[in-house]
Amino acid sequence: MTKKIILFMLGCFMMIDTASSQSKELIVEEGGTGRYKSIMKEEASLPAHTVFVPQDLSAFNATNPLPVLVWGNGACTDSPWEHFKFLNEIASHGFIVLATGYIPMVEEPYKGPMSTTQQQIESIDWAFAQNADPQSPYYQKIDTKNICVAGMSCGGLQTLFNCADPRITTLMICNSGLFNQQNAGQAVGGMPMPPKEKLKEIHTPVMYMLGGETDIAYGNGMDDFRRIQHVPACVINYPVGHGGTYRQPHGGEFTIPALAWLQWQLKGDKEAGKMFTGKDPGLLKRKDWTLEKNAKFDKLH
Repeated sequence: MTKKIILFMLGCFMMIDTASSQSKELIVEEGGTGRYKSIMKEEASLPAHTVFVPQDLSAFNATNPLPVLVWGNGACTDSPWEHFKFLNEIASHGFIVLATGYIPMVEEPYKGPMSTTQQQIESIDWAFAQNADPQSPYYQKIDTKNICVAGMSCGGLQTLFNCADPRITTLMICNSGLFNQQNAGQAVGGMPMPPKEKLKEIHTPVMYMLGGETDIAYGNGMDDFRRIQHVPACVINYPVGHGGTYRQPHGGEFTIPALAWLQWQLKGDKEAGKMFTGKDPGLLKRKDWTLEKNAKFDKLH
C-alpha cells in the first residue's frame, strides 16, 4: 500500500492520503504546541464526527487517561472546518476531542446539511464504548469521568440543549447563549431553541467565552450568565466579535483560557485554575480580557 504526503497552505496541513477504504487523517500545524503531538482523524466507529487526539497513545492508560472535549460547531455546520486549529491545539495538551461533523481536509466552508444535537450524545456514547472495548486502541485510555461538552454559536445552543446529561463534568459555551422570546426571531432556521428555563438543568460548572459587545451572541450569553445562580459560572470576554480567534494559528487567544479551563476542570490542575480564581486572576493580566463570576464560582477548587 502506498501513501502520499501532501504539504499545503504554508505548512498548516500534512495530508496522509491512504486507500479510499481507510479513514482520512491530517496532521495540523505540526501536531500543535503541546507535549503530545496531535492528529485530526476519522474513526469508522464514529461516523460524521472528527477526532483530535495525541498521535502516540502509549503515554495514556487507566491511571493517566485522556479527558474528553465534545465540540459542536458554529452555524450548526456538520464539520469543524472553522475550529480545527483550536481543537487540534487542545488535543496536543493531552485531551481527546470529539467534534461534530465531517473531517475538514481543506480549510473552506462545509456545504451540506446541518448537524444535530444528537451528535454530541453520540460522541459521549462512543467515548464510553471505546474505553470499555479491549479491541479498541482507546481501551482504558479515555477518562470518561471527566467530560466537557462545548460549542461555538449554534454549537453552544446544542451544548445547552444537552446540558442535563449526567455524564457531563463541565460546560464551555463559546460565542453563544440562549435566545429569549424577544429576540428568538434572530435565530437561524434549524438551530436548537430551548427556552431560558433550560439553564436550570445545568448541573456542572460552566464558562461562557464571548467576543465582547460586538459579538452577536453577547446579549444572549450575558443574560444566560446572570440567570445562572445554582452552579458555579463565569463569563469571559475578548473584544474580537462573534467569530472569535479559532481560525488563527493554534486557535489564537481563545485557546489560552479554554485550555486553562479544561486543564482545571478535567485534570484538576489548580495552577491552571488561577487563570480564573483569586483576587488577581491570570486572565486579567492578558490584554483586553474581562472576567465576571457568580457567587458560587469562588467555591471551585
